[in-house]
Amino acid sequence: YEKIDMRTKTYEIPPQEILTKDSVTVFVNAIMYYKVRDPESAVTNVDDYSGSARLLAATTLRNVLGTKNLGDILSERESIAHDLHELLLEATEPWGVTVERVEVKDVRVPEQLMRAMAAEAEAARNARAKVIAAEGEHKASRALRQAAEVIMENPAALQLRYLQTLNSISAENNSTIIFPVPVDILSSMMGQMQMQPMLPVPPET
Repeated sequence: YEKIDMRTKTYEIPPQEILTKDSVTVFVNAIMYYKVRDPESAVTNVDDYSGSARLLAATTLRNVLGTKNLGDILSERESIAHDLHELLLEATEPWGVTVERVEVKDVRVPEQLMRAMAAEAEAARNARAKVIAAEGEHKASRALRQAAEVIMENPAALQLRYLQTLNSISAENNSTIIFPVPVDILSSMMGQMQMQPMLPVPPET
């Protein structure tokens, strides 16, 4: 006779070197929880039910992950674990073994690929930051245009804005005071200076 332990057993699948669908080499290990459901089938239908279940788990892990992209392996662990569980449960049923649970434990990526992925993520973040900054400048320019239209309709608003600016400067303990001069006044002064005739310079004696 043979004594069969029907308690749940834990098997840590060793790290498997797997070539993903997008030609990336990764190392993946997983954990399988299984137990004997039918002792008679476990003895009569298979030579070594425990060893066979463990070898099948490693092979199934390689087969399933070989059809996935690297991004899917990193982001869809629950779905991959579910697929592994269903396949192992179906394959070990004739052996009287029940696979209770399968979990993907760790996914190791080559160091060079990790640096490349980090650089790609940083570039994506920088691109998003530039887009956000451009959108902010666009909204600010529209707000400035609307403010200019309001000031054109109400000239007194410009004086109020000037007083508010002076108040802000004085609140910062700054001794500098700015007196704004309209551009049109400067333009007219420059035009008058250009229109004045040049007086001849008397010759030296």
